[in-house]
Amino acid sequence: MSFTTDQQALLERYVKKILAAPVYELAVRTPLQAAPALSEALGNQVLLKREDLQPTFSFKIRGAYNKLVQLSDAQKARGVVTASAGNHAQGVALAARELGINATIVMPCTTPQLKVVGVRSRGADAVLHGESFPFALAYALGLAEQTGRTFVSPFDDPEVIAGQGTVAMEILRQHQGPLEAIFVPVGGGGLIAGIAAYVKYLRPDVRIIGVESEHSACLQAAMQASERVVLPSVGTFADGVAVAQVGAYGFEVCRFCVDEVLTVSNDELCAAIKNIYDDTRSITEPSGALAVAGIKKYVARSGVRGQTLIAIDSGANINFDSLGHVAERAALSGAPA
Repeated sequence: MSFTTDQQALLERYVKKILAAPVYELAVRTPLQAAPALSEALGNQVLLKREDLQPTFSFKIRGAYNKLVQLSDAQKARGVVTASAGNHAQGVALAARELGINATIVMPCTTPQLKVVGVRSRGADAVLHGESFPFALAYALGLAEQTGRTFVSPFDDPEVIAGQGTVAMEILRQHQGPLEAIFVPVGGGGLIAGIAAYVKYLRPDVRIIGVESEHSACLQAAMQASERVVLPSVGTFADGVAVAQVGAYGFEVCRFCVDEVLTVSNDELCAAIKNIYDDTRSITEPSGALAVAGIKKYVARSGVRGQTLIAIDSGANINFDSLGHVAERAALSGAPA
């Protein structure tokens, strides 16, 4: 994969931001863990990047802290407002509390209660508005304009993207051997843009494969159209990625750094949640299992064997009362790989 001078310069800017991001003042370096049962079933070495082990049980703390810590004193004093389906919300709430910033967070009315409680317990003001993320986003942008607070995008911001890109920095340090592909869950595109920028700059041979819910496949639609599009509706089972339009900053990177985008069904997500549980005894939320579901689909389609494939296990914020439905669907879909 070769890049133009402008593309190379863009990647270099992100790599410098990623290397300088002070995320470890709050985030932790998460393990890259082998998934032996899944690896054996698929005939490839599958490794899980355990972002569900972050303080807020999701990678979002990285980007949220990197954005907030770099605000000016005047911006910090005025406070911040954001919109989120839940994981970015908790990241902003924790980062704001640590930095002494007042935070208002707008979340869709369909947000799992666990995520709402997670925000309020960290001292932020949670406002429930709209049936899905786009409605919450519009309301939050209006609120920021009215109050003079800084809007903190969950994905469409270079500092947020750089914070998420520290995931890739850890992966390349933790695994220095052969690596064929990294599978990344996609909502608004901040995580995959940060990972793709870092990996393609240093290891352009490694494939970056996005995985979306088939009910919110905004990156796949944008890649096919060669421009950002707005989906007419989004499904909320994988609430962490229920986004109607990929971010502009993220798409600028993804359009030339992402090799492929796969979509998976809700049942495939339920089966992947069980696969991850079987190997780790941890429970991911539906969006957290996207990458594993994508690996299963990729291997079944391509027939690859003996490769090293990494999945970003991106979050574990699932309501306990949802687990019965997940288990039932996983059983019906024959969850083993």
